Amino acid sequence: MARILLCANPSASGFTGGLHRSVVARLRESYEVETEWPRSTAEARSISAAAAADRLNLVVAMGGDGVVHHIANGLAGTSTALGIIPAGTTNVLARILGLPRKPRAATEFICGSPPVATVPTAMLTLDHGESGVESRLATFSCGAGFDAAVVERAEQEPHRKYRLSGLHYARSAASVAWSGFSKQFPDLTVRTRDRSAEAVAVFVSLYDRYTYFGRLPVRFGPHQSNTLSVLVARELPRRRMVSILRRVVTGAQLSGADGFEVWTGVTSVEVSASGGFPAQADGELLRSPVKFSVASRPDHLRVLKPGSRQQLGP
Repeated sequence: MARILLCANPSASGFTGGLHRSVVARLRESYEVETEWPRSTAEARSISAAAAADRLNLVVAMGGDGVVHHIANGLAGTSTALGIIPAGTTNVLARILGLPRKPRAATEFICGSPPVATVPTAMLTLDHGESGVESRLATFSCGAGFDAAVVERAEQEPHRKYRLSGLHYARSAASVAWSGFSKQFPDLTVRTRDRSAEAVAVFVSLYDRYTYFGRLPVRFGPHQSNTLSVLVARELPRRRMVSILRRVVTGAQLSGADGFEVWTGVTSVEVSASGGFPAQADGELLRSPVKFSVASRPDHLRVLKPGSRQQLGP
């Protein structure tokens, strides 16, 4: 039997003790299962890294995007695969990868000789000035300015986040856009190898779409596989909010909106501001850096994913 670790976040919005017990029981019909309950984000990363060092075949993240993010940070670059049982608010990566959205269906998928795919990540290097430098991986997106402020606003009302899910993120985005960012001057400098811009917000995506708004996909524009797409917002004035919202609701590409640019085929990008700025990775707030660099890491993470050719090792 393959050895796996189930790493669960009991504070996830869809988590219950009964659900966890049923998931463990089902997994034990197919695997030799160990369980962990990380008490912090750092512990989630260290537990998954230790599992990879111990050559476990699979670490299953049960929860939302937060626990997936931190476990992926411990597994990336190793032969141990990541499995996902969605039990959180938005479960963005699970949606992108086409995984079952219900916990029990996701458990059945994991128990059914699941295929494994290698997927991209992005390496973030965050410069905090005198406080030092840290590194972090993102599995589907990261950003500076607006989207980080939206995540921060959403986290201030966790009860609404758990109850309203995507609607709460949409409400938070509208509030942030209508208040501070509608009048903000570009204070971020964005650079790639061959271009630069001043912006109020920068969004970096590893895929052709992602969203915190439930089933509504946010599409930047054309995307080249295994590279980054960078959406640069030079301004977010109130008069354009309705047209931007219309594009989000209808699934239209944001690349055609006034004040927005989409840079495709990017392998690395740097964002900086002298006074620091809010930043996020996979919806996880980061300590405000004065600069961060994002570099594409193709085929850097092994994930159980429908439609793949590889199989989980013995």
